Amino acid sequence: MKDLQPSDALVFFGATGDLAHKKIFPALMALLKEGKLDLPVVGVAKSDWTRDQLIERARDSLKVYGGGVDDNDFAALVQRLDYVDGDYQDAATFAQIKQKLGAAQAPTHYLAIPPVLFGMVVQQLGRAGLAKNGRVIVEKPFGHDRASAEKLNASVLQVFPESAIFRIDHFLGKEAVENIMSFRFTNTFLEPIWNRQYVDNVVITMAEDFGVQGRGKFYDATGAIRDVIENHLFQVAALLAMEPPATLEAVSIHDEQTKVFREMAPLKPENVVRGQFTGYRAEPGVKPDSQVETYAAVRFEINSWRWQGVPWVIRAGKSLPVTLNEVYVTLKRPPFVRMAPSANFVRFRLGPEISITIGAQAKRPGKGAGVMPVELNLVEHGGNDELDAYARLLGDAMEGDHMLFVRGDTVDLQWAVVEPILGNVTPVYEYAPGSWGPPQADRLVADLGGWRNPQ
Repeated sequence: MKDLQPSDALVFFGATGDLAHKKIFPALMALLKEGKLDLPVVGVAKSDWTRDQLIERARDSLKVYGGGVDDNDFAALVQRLDYVDGDYQDAATFAQIKQKLGAAQAPTHYLAIPPVLFGMVVQQLGRAGLAKNGRVIVEKPFGHDRASAEKLNASVLQVFPESAIFRIDHFLGKEAVENIMSFRFTNTFLEPIWNRQYVDNVVITMAEDFGVQGRGKFYDATGAIRDVIENHLFQVAALLAMEPPATLEAVSIHDEQTKVFREMAPLKPENVVRGQFTGYRAEPGVKPDSQVETYAAVRFEINSWRWQGVPWVIRAGKSLPVTLNEVYVTLKRPPFVRMAPSANFVRFRLGPEISITIGAQAKRPGKGAGVMPVELNLVEHGGNDELDAYARLLGDAMEGDHMLFVRGDTVDLQWAVVEPILGNVTPVYEYAPGSWGPPQADRLVADLGGWRNPQ
């Protein structure tokens, strides 16, 4: 169910920036090919550029990140594309935007800009009359901590109602992440065992085999906990832990996701291990004495009827051995441990390979040969899931569909959970690039049989 009527224009701030170059222009082309971009598109930035320069930027974006340039499709995109070059603090910039929008009455405003500018741009939209019947897409991170998130939320709510605010987390637009909820609630064999009586533990891993890739200044002000745990990976945990929604409407699903964070106690420093890969401090933009984590592992419980007593662990890190996102749900062993030396499991691979696997036991061939572990692979496919996610979410916001976006009260609760571990309340341990992080993190899973490092 859609909460708003479809938008009739798109304005994206930060049109000359890195996010637009890597993600937004390819997403716009994908929407155009699907017939979902029959409306004016206005890019806004302060770069002293012309429209022709933005068009060339768009062409380069599609060539490098969008799979190539089709001349006919590109011509159709250019026909819709306009540009305003101006300072975000200047009311004249927003007057130009209004003029470019022409007869459009319900614009979508996408803030692909640094978070420090969100509040100011939203206030300018309100003063220029551009918020009426419109909506705003806000990129994460939504705040730097709970207090800043509350301040930003209050500022945005002065201009846009909650129903017109789309807090974008591109992770939620990934097909593999969406499939977690579908797999849970549409398979009779799974739901009866998806609880504390049968699940031993849940481990969520987000590993990247690269460093900060020239984004040292941004990363040194953010760190792994703020960058991916408080948002991306908490949202994955909510999909795994939530109760069945009353309906398939966005409000019901968001209600159940929000309950999960109400049932999570604030994280304790003793249940957190932070790490930093050797060489990080030599990255451009990084402070020479930085204590920012490039790796973090956290352990917590969800104090609901379904999950009471089940350990949950999230780890995320850069410069690890592989690039891979997965959820590994270990089930409790049957009584005859000698018959089943390995525990059953359900594994969701969220990228770059996309698959759902059930780990089971089967008889080993031969008389009296015992049993052996087998894997039942249910889904497996590739594709550019991240690019697809941007197109999906941008299209959903313009259509007024909140399903895959994050609600304001959910953001507040997520910050409340991580608040006690932000900053340098725990030591940061050095680890070698290409390793699985600092060995000090092993204690978080010592009673769970250790880490099951994906290959």
